[in-house]
Amino acid sequence: MNFNRFTRRVLVLCALAGLALGGCSGDDAGSGEAASDGPKRVAVVVSTLNNPWFVVLAETARDRAAELGYEATIFDSQNDPAKESAHYDNIIASGYSAILFNPTDADGSVANVRRAADAGIPVFCMDREINATDVAVSQIISDNYSGAVAVGRYFVEAVGETGKYVELLGLVGDNNTWNRSTGFHSVVDRYEGLEMVAQQSADFDRARALEVLEAVLQANPDIDAVFAGNDAMAMGAYQALVAAGKADTVKVFGFDGADDVVRLIAEGKIAATAMQFPKVMARTAAESADRYVNGERDFQQKMPVAVELVTPANVGKYGDFGRRQE
Repeated sequence: MNFNRFTRRVLVLCALAGLALGGCSGDDAGSGEAASDGPKRVAVVVSTLNNPWFVVLAETARDRAAELGYEATIFDSQNDPAKESAHYDNIIASGYSAILFNPTDADGSVANVRRAADAGIPVFCMDREINATDVAVSQIISDNYSGAVAVGRYFVEAVGETGKYVELLGLVGDNNTWNRSTGFHSVVDRYEGLEMVAQQSADFDRARALEVLEAVLQANPDIDAVFAGNDAMAMGAYQALVAAGKADTVKVFGFDGADDVVRLIAEGKIAATAMQFPKVMARTAAESADRYVNGERDFQQKMPVAVELVTPANVGKYGDFGRRQE
């Protein structure tokens, strides 16, 4: 009798245990309802962290997402499309709520964004765009062309209508490279006396720009100016000119609004740059992603952010990758 009671008691306990386990397995384990109980996560994928400007972009996006209640993780693609693709594999498999994205390549990154969209993960591009308008929810980008036009006008004013100059291009697969170059040349090419003696890519990289300009100076020691497609290259160019003893005679023009270049403009060592406002773009991307996650679907495909020319005349207004009052 006691044995039978014990047996029945064991059978009842086993049945209850089976029901409990069944409630946590099978289809229910992978349900969206179960996943929704955990914290929402945002991925911040940037082209490179080997540039202070992109560090500011990434960290501002991460911090704003955190303020909005998300767990945010930064992924560094190191300017490598293969690493970027691997990040997307990880992000899609991990079920992130949104991606704040700074692409490595305008064409090559489209496939990654499309994969995320197919998986139901919205993507918001920051600073750099992709060559598609049907995969990212929105692209928050600088008005690079207009900014480069402003740099070109100041270039003519500072250098004059005659002289020799070098152009340092960024990554050839990035639309920013060509928008800036085209905007600059739309002004400078009107002056036949301004001769471009070299145009070479330095990949938006400071060390690479130093090497490229050192080589260019050997063949063209009498240049008057350098236009660099970003401030990292402007700093590399300036270093090369210092090493060659030409920093006082060759004017350097950049593009980004990086703090080290703004400081050198204030010291009269670099001629000008264009302030891109990375913090504005990053915050806008994070806030747009939050609105999307909460149900909003009406977003402008391309959201241009105005670029402002920074010169010795107005440099006091700028700092910390934006206007000082920001």
